Amino acid sequence: MKLLGTVTSPFTRKVRVVLAEKRLECEFVVDVPNTPESTVIRYNPLGKIPVLVLDDEHSIFDSRVIAEYLDNASPGNRLIPEEKRPRIQVRRWEALADGCTDAAIALFNEKKKPAEQQSADWITRQQGKVDRALQVMADELAAKAWCAGDFFTLADIAVGSCLGWLELRLPDIQWRRNHPNLARLADKLSQRSSFKDTAA
Repeated sequence: MKLLGTVTSPFTRKVRVVLAEKRLECEFVVDVPNTPESTVIRYNPLGKIPVLVLDDEHSIFDSRVIAEYLDNASPGNRLIPEEKRPRIQVRRWEALADGCTDAAIALFNEKKKPAEQQSADWITRQQGKVDRALQVMADELAAKAWCAGDFFTLADIAVGSCLGWLELRLPDIQWRRNHPNLARLADKLSQRSSFKDTAA
């Protein structure tokens, strides 16, 4: 199988970390959507990355579906718990982190526009989503070692991918200063080979 994505995409990184943690072999193909040579729309009609292309040419998207598929592909080292309550807890964390990332990307893209074309209301709305999501993450992490339960899970992968992208693309968001417990988690995750090897 092969994974289509970009090195800087936080959602691609999330899947690459899952692959590394599950010790699954997968070719990583850098494919930038909306470029003439891109093959993304061949596998995902939405034209978005990441896309997992299986050996039979069937494709799986988006990152949440890919992560679940990969977690089920290998029984060892489960990243999504099988029990209902812990499973929902992990998936809720993932939705929160992914939503924060979506808002941050929207914010980043708006700020890239010429100043006269930017919407102050849109920027305020997206910034609010990011700020609230980070606050909830920090409040719910509190002094715990991991986001959900007593073990490293997909929740930590999603949060780590989100925080890494914020640090890369929106360094003016002072999440490390405002939420030191998130900074401690990010630093701990950065020591794992799966995160080291997928850093942009």
